[in-house]
Amino acid sequence: MTVATLSNATARAVFLDRHGLGVGSADTPMDAIADLGFVQVDSVNTFARAHDLILWSRHGRYRPQALHRLLARDRAVFEHWTHDAAVLPMALWPHWRLRFARDAARLESRWEIDRPEGFGAQVDTVLRQIADHGACTSGDVGVDEARGKGGWWDWHPSKTALEYLWRSGQVSVVRREGFRKVYDLTERVIPQDVRGAAFDPATTVDALCHAALDRLGFATPSEIAAFWAVVTKPEARDWAQAALAEDHAIPLDVVGHDGKLRRCVARPEVPDHVPTLEGRVRILSPFDPALRDRSRAEWLFGFRYRIEIFVPAPQRTYGYYVFPVWEGDRAIGRIDMARQGEVLAVRAFWPEPGVRMGAGRLSRLQAELTRAARFGGCAEVVFAADWLRNGG
Repeated sequence: MTVATLSNATARAVFLDRHGLGVGSADTPMDAIADLGFVQVDSVNTFARAHDLILWSRHGRYRPQALHRLLARDRAVFEHWTHDAAVLPMALWPHWRLRFARDAARLESRWEIDRPEGFGAQVDTVLRQIADHGACTSGDVGVDEARGKGGWWDWHPSKTALEYLWRSGQVSVVRREGFRKVYDLTERVIPQDVRGAAFDPATTVDALCHAALDRLGFATPSEIAAFWAVVTKPEARDWAQAALAEDHAIPLDVVGHDGKLRRCVARPEVPDHVPTLEGRVRILSPFDPALRDRSRAEWLFGFRYRIEIFVPAPQRTYGYYVFPVWEGDRAIGRIDMARQGEVLAVRAFWPEPGVRMGAGRLSRLQAELTRAARFGGCAEVVFAADWLRNGG
């Protein structure tokens, strides 16, 4: 059988278009979340929180209050775990029952070996407290007798029990206050018609694999499994074989940035449709879905990105929290910027190797920074004297 080959340029366009970075933007923030499948939630706020920047980059009129309304008022999304904490379309919740069951089994297995003291009794106690007294945060449950009431990162047994209840689906995030999760009984958070839907594991695996491939454009079975972090690698391999046999997918050799081929599966229409990308400059979140899989980003774009928050300052290559900067189908640099009162302070910009920062590209970058400043509530952009690095 002849296997089609997808050029690197076309592969980049397909992948970025599937991640909401093609021509046009999502009509609403909910459309952007549905298109992406999930949006990672992160606490770092040097300029904007990751989830807000991800949605703004796809929906230019987005403001942070919109996500709060979708979660706390409209119940259009729910918060749980993919590869990390994320908000997901409510329509996926019935399929997350498989995640709840697997998380519960994994945690229970781990705790059989290293069970926090008092954990068993605390699960029922915490659940009863929420049932009787309403929604709570981690700071509201349990008391550490030795140290008094625990803080946000003080995982005494009650906090561990609360985390277990969330991961196993018995309680849900009803809203966030600041960045702290507020939990309530799942039956009081998730709409009844959603809770009433149930699927067997095989149906869920099939649905999530189809949904992952649609959002990736092309992928290996391992990448399909990693997309939601619910399906196992063996399940994804079996699904891919079945999809090929049933003509729901085709084999496709995709050219990486270095010219090497990677055998993937893809929808049959992928080789015949080349999306159009905008040439505009975009500032992306370090947790942007297009870059979440660091290995895939490096293979496809030749862009190696690592967050240096936990790297000692003298050992950092770039900075504490540096934003990728994109133009068209490639990374053009990384920018160190932060909100300082009403000023967006640009400390440094490092062009990627081979990228020349001519007058036109600089103008487009500065226009994006102006848009970002407005989004971040800053009145102006201020550049450090030596902000343009490496001879850019």
